[in-house]
Amino acid sequence: MALSRTRARIRPRTAALTSAAVPQPTDIFDIGRLGLSSGEGRRLELHVGVDPFEFGGQEYAVEGRRAPAALDIAHTTAGYSLRLRFAVRLTGPCMRCLEEADQRVKVDAREVDQPGGGEELDSPYLEEQQLDLKGWARDALVLALPAQIVCKEDCKGLCAICGENLNGARPEHRHEREPDPRWAALRELKLD
Repeated sequence: MALSRTRARIRPRTAALTSAAVPQPTDIFDIGRLGLSSGEGRRLELHVGVDPFEFGGQEYAVEGRRAPAALDIAHTTAGYSLRLRFAVRLTGPCMRCLEEADQRVKVDAREVDQPGGGEELDSPYLEEQQLDLKGWARDALVLALPAQIVCKEDCKGLCAICGENLNGARPEHRHEREPDPRWAALRELKLD
């Protein structure tokens, strides 16, 4: 009897700890608070938020809408060198057969921000030491996407005539071939 009371007391605490342990995504990161001097760097482990997005006319989402990420920040002489790495599992339709695709995408993105170094050395994600981590993660993910998001590499897609999913179609699935349009005039001849 005492054992069951102990379990009852532990369960609510465990549930509270579990919900509090869910990491919150970092949208904007203040690099200035790190207090890095020139030549110094730091690696941070955090979570980035990634909103659902449209690709090829279909909507895709990141599992859990957040991803654990590694952010490397190095203070250069005049600015910062940044590297963001994370991997996500995308969910959404296969671009060939429209079944659920479950694709893993790895992102390894770099940015440099050197004020006064010209447009190519000016990161659009860093302004006044405020890093737009969410925007950078979204753009880096889109650039890392494969040409097609598919359920499996050898997906056969849909039948162009009847729309059946060819991945599960029987071997005898066939359609009559359309007649060659060059012979259309002969079909109109009436021979008696």
